[in-house]
Amino acid sequence: MLDIAAELAAWCRDGRDFAVATVTAVHGSAPRPPGAAMAVDAGGLAVGSVSGGCVEGAVYELCREALDTGVSRTQRFGYQDADAFAVGLTCGGSVEVLVTPFPAAAPARRIVAAACEAAAGGGAAALARVVAGPAELLGGGALLAAPDGTHTGTLNGGAALDRAAAAEAAALLHAGRTGTVGLADADGARVRLLVEANVPPPRLLVFGAVDFAAALAEAGAFLGYRVTVCDARPVFATPERFPGADEVIVDWPHRYLDTQVLDGRAAVCVLTHDARFDVPLLTRALRLPVAYIGAMGSRRTHADRLARLREAGLTARELARLRSPIGLDLGASTPRETALAIAAEIVAVRRGGSGVPLTGTTVPIHRAPDGGPGRIGAPATR
Repeated sequence: MLDIAAELAAWCRDGRDFAVATVTAVHGSAPRPPGAAMAVDAGGLAVGSVSGGCVEGAVYELCREALDTGVSRTQRFGYQDADAFAVGLTCGGSVEVLVTPFPAAAPARRIVAAACEAAAGGGAAALARVVAGPAELLGGGALLAAPDGTHTGTLNGGAALDRAAAAEAAALLHAGRTGTVGLADADGARVRLLVEANVPPPRLLVFGAVDFAAALAEAGAFLGYRVTVCDARPVFATPERFPGADEVIVDWPHRYLDTQVLDGRAAVCVLTHDARFDVPLLTRALRLPVAYIGAMGSRRTHADRLARLREAGLTARELARLRSPIGLDLGASTPRETALAIAAEIVAVRRGGSGVPLTGTTVPIHRAPDGGPGRIGAPATR
């Protein structure tokens, strides 16, 4: 439900009763990952989506029913061979959905409100709920875990279950992933938890205040990155030239990079194609645990850059991380086309895609970030 955190936080502040339908598992091809949610308030207003339109009407009615009965339930939706227009997913996969009422007086409401406030504010938080197991535990409890493993709330299955759930939630939070976890309650009964993780948006660092950088900043913002443009030349590095960036920094690129703490989701794009900037910057960047490092330049520029980086002491393994010439082969020419090619490569690296056309291939359309089939987990909400 953290993907609609801002709306739910407002509903909690208003004291509204509402029910939430959350995707808890995906089998085969399906449009939304675990954690995707739809909420319906007592007045019939709906926000969010669990399927991109396929089963929204049926889920809406389940939420209204949950508000009337006060009872949580699960429902599986899949493709109906006998009737392609019946309630199901025409993409051929199936999803499991947990529908839970959260009236203002519900014990878990305080935890849900705190999780949504944290997520809406861009903070790090992980919300754990029981999505399969003993009926008395289903959906009713909620546990909010912080990155250090401390937690508030309860899953109503005993202190040991809460401690184990908090540890698992903190691990998923550090990984920036939403996913399911199997544990046991105080009576030894198996339960399955959905942990929804919310982390600050990933970083996109664009070095070089050029026209390509302006277009890439817009593309990065569209993809949900926090975008920084950095250049040592103050006449070019101005906020007016980069409206798509969250911040524009005037500094030597390598010096600015030395001040940053980046995680494994970050992307670094070097668009300066000037050895004075590129070599000291890439010498540092290629030794950081970031997801993507790309550099602009012709093949001749790239060959010269590699030689300089070898002289600077980088190993063959470190150099193999550099994607240059940057971007996928889309035949791009304009700055915006080039930005699209770079953004597409970043997405392919992040999601484990090949970058080839899907037409004629048999690989799964939706896959885990490591490139494996299926959607065991999903990226964090932000």
